Amino acid sequence: MMKEHFALIDQGCESLACWGRRRPASSASEYCFGSSANFILDVGLTFLDGKIGFHSVRQTEALIHRLDEFGPDVVHLHNIHGYYLNIDRLFKWLSISDCRVVWTLHDCWAFTGHCPYFTYADCNQWKSGCGTTKCPQLMGYPPTINSGSCKWNYEAKRSLFTSLPSDRLTIVTPSKWLAELVASSFLSKYPIEVAHNTIDLDIFRPRSNGEVSSVKEKYGLDSRNIILGVASPWSKRKGLSDFYTLADRLDRSKYSIVLVGLSAKQMRALPPEIVGIPRTDSQIELASLYSSASVLFNPTYEDNFPTVNLEAEACGLPVVCYDVGGCSETLHRDDSKLVECGDVQAASLLLAKY
Repeated sequence: MMKEHFALIDQGCESLACWGRRRPASSASEYCFGSSANFILDVGLTFLDGKIGFHSVRQTEALIHRLDEFGPDVVHLHNIHGYYLNIDRLFKWLSISDCRVVWTLHDCWAFTGHCPYFTYADCNQWKSGCGTTKCPQLMGYPPTINSGSCKWNYEAKRSLFTSLPSDRLTIVTPSKWLAELVASSFLSKYPIEVAHNTIDLDIFRPRSNGEVSSVKEKYGLDSRNIILGVASPWSKRKGLSDFYTLADRLDRSKYSIVLVGLSAKQMRALPPEIVGIPRTDSQIELASLYSSASVLFNPTYEDNFPTVNLEAEACGLPVVCYDVGGCSETLHRDDSKLVECGDVQAASLLLAKY
């Protein structure tokens, strides 16, 4: 979002970037309308009632007031769930405004009654209306104890998100996979465009031998071939446990598994044959880690358009990835391969060739 915002300003356009979490605004063209206290309150309320996106009224009213002052011709939405926004207030404002709306979806939350992804749970309730049976991911993000919230959420979101006329809202997805899902949902009346995510190729490129040597020395990496895994955060859905299985299948004298982006708790739980690295805020260091490896293994069980695959290939690294979601759309090297989701045996045979 911020890259687009700065590009508009460089072109001489007026642009206002708004968000509700994590950092304060740093200029007059930015506006943070949330707070840490509100985030905590929203999390607690959502846990009780399951209605994520229907709290944070005061914060959203402040956002709407700022939008009224700014008077946008186009409002570009990105991820509007995350404990900071009231979608009812926002879409009612959008419905009476004369601005065009572009909405880039980064997951499936907009057309489900609860979850951002449903592939891993093998749930298709979203097609006919969530709440017909108990949600299999009720304690997944966003966790809640209210089992009846899914049906309410689904109907509320369907009403709100289809309230704009079809000539005022365009939906953008990073992958063809997600575009096809949107076309099968209650959002199908809107134009859908696919715009693949991009990465900074000035950063993500094969790094110098000196940079590679420096990062290997920093993390104590030896001369074995490195099988790299990168995620933030790591979870079962991202395939963390599959790396444990993989470690038992590889020749440890030849291969070293290195995982980047682990929490402190996950670092403590790692088996000794896996090297763990916390999340790095340095993109150059991450590019150096890519450049130090032989192959990236991305065992994600559900994903939209994983940019780690793009980053790895840009750094000269082949990728082995599960064939799920939009993963196939991220691979362009001849030596990058897809395997059936969850087939660690097939993945290990491929990885042993790099």
